Amino acid sequence: MRQYETFELSFDGATLNDQWASVDVTAVFTDQSGSKTVKGFYAGDGVYKVRYMPETVGEVSWKVSGVVSGEGKEICEPAAEDRHGIVRANGVHLMNADGSWFFSFGTTVYGLAHQDKEITEQTFDTLSKNPFNKVRMCVFPKHYDYNVNDPEYFPFEVNAGMTYTYDRGNTFNDSPFLSEKAKYWNVNQPCFAFWDAFEEKIKRLDDMGIQVDLILFHPYDRWGFSYLSAEQNRIYLEYLISRLAAFPNIWWSLANEYDICADKSQEDWYQIEECVAANDPYHHLLSNHNCFDIWDFSRENITHCSLQKRTMTLVPEMMEKYHKPVLYDECVYEGNVKQTWGSLNGEEMTNRFWKVTVHGGYCTHGEVYLDMDMENIDDAVLWWAKGGKLIGTSPARIAYLRNLMEEIGQPLVPYEGPMAFVFKPDLPKEVEDNLPDSLKSMRRSIKRMDKVDLVRHHDQETFFAGHAGEDTYLFYYGTDCCARVDINLPKDHTYKIEVIDAWNMTRETFTTGASGDLEVKLTGRPYMAVLATRES
Repeated sequence: MRQYETFELSFDGATLNDQWASVDVTAVFTDQSGSKTVKGFYAGDGVYKVRYMPETVGEVSWKVSGVVSGEGKEICEPAAEDRHGIVRANGVHLMNADGSWFFSFGTTVYGLAHQDKEITEQTFDTLSKNPFNKVRMCVFPKHYDYNVNDPEYFPFEVNAGMTYTYDRGNTFNDSPFLSEKAKYWNVNQPCFAFWDAFEEKIKRLDDMGIQVDLILFHPYDRWGFSYLSAEQNRIYLEYLISRLAAFPNIWWSLANEYDICADKSQEDWYQIEECVAANDPYHHLLSNHNCFDIWDFSRENITHCSLQKRTMTLVPEMMEKYHKPVLYDECVYEGNVKQTWGSLNGEEMTNRFWKVTVHGGYCTHGEVYLDMDMENIDDAVLWWAKGGKLIGTSPARIAYLRNLMEEIGQPLVPYEGPMAFVFKPDLPKEVEDNLPDSLKSMRRSIKRMDKVDLVRHHDQETFFAGHAGEDTYLFYYGTDCCARVDINLPKDHTYKIEVIDAWNMTRETFTTGASGDLEVKLTGRPYMAVLATRES
């Protein structure tokens, strides 16, 4: 047994013929920090398993009861150098269990679990050469443009007397069709071949230092999984959690675009959220991802904000509102497809990462490049859908940004420039009354703007800067082509000033010993940044 790694106990018992998903196996693990109760599961062929993820070094005693039983003691050895434990929220940032900061640089491969061996191996090879340390992926297969293949295995066996039939039709939220398809599946009989292969991928990602943001439901379905009953969903979730919760690199995402799942009400989602939270003894990160209507991140079980948005200015607002980490899990993808959600160039994908990161948030990449000469685009292998190979230009720049953040070594929080207060809709009366005349007229105009107009204007004019106390300041200028910029630093410290070209990945020292207000010479090109690092 080793700290932050999955420990497994296996027992031989009765061979089950039908009810596989819900079995009476419970284990209590006790170490010097206390006791933790976990549920076991049936793994097939008369084998029952219990999994545990120790977070404390030293002696651990365990006792298993139910249809199989046993007890014993283990010694938990200290974590390996590259193992940092579960990622959890720490204020508005992410922190590993060992106390080190986690800088999330994610990507999306929805169908990673459902591809053939060749594509899967290409995907893992690509991930090994790129900067991404979080992957969004689905449990259920996804039916959507450029992603219509059937997987080799499904999460459940087909009900006795029924035969699954391949249907390639466009069935998005087609209630009669999907309701009929849902009748195929016996959630009490998990397909062990599926789950064994699924968790093997999770283990491989863990060995690579990659977190798995696991999407539990989604609406892009032709198989009927989005139309399972509430009771079937509970059985599925409890089995999944009993198998996967002891993996340190798991996050729970209740859904991809929960708000367009036609068969689920808001109350259904609350019940799903509660089921996941109640059955996870390790309290992994938990959130829900929107298409239009943002989830209520103030809910007690929710650990972080998971956003789909095209405006990149929301990090400060969301931090202030929810006091939780802010992740842009979908901000449109780099690619060339006809859909507007997949037609960013590499420059703009990189630009969005910088905007989110500088404010102290976390951004997620995706890529959808299509060979326009393909005769059958259903055979295309787009990274966002299936994985394979990356061909875009943003990953190298995202790697550069990740390296910079890890060098800084501390997460950033938004830094407001000296004029930021001017754009606030309300100011204390004493501040308003003492403004210079030049600002009073500006304030009168701003106060006449309705909230929507102010947000739209702010989206264009926002100052993208972040800081880590008075140690580090990072200013980013996006598509502005400034030749010179003014920055404001504390007067009682001195700083090294560096100019960064985020696109060309260069970094040059501008000056040292700087403090207070300073003009910095830039290049007149877009995607420039200024890094100020405290010297004394």
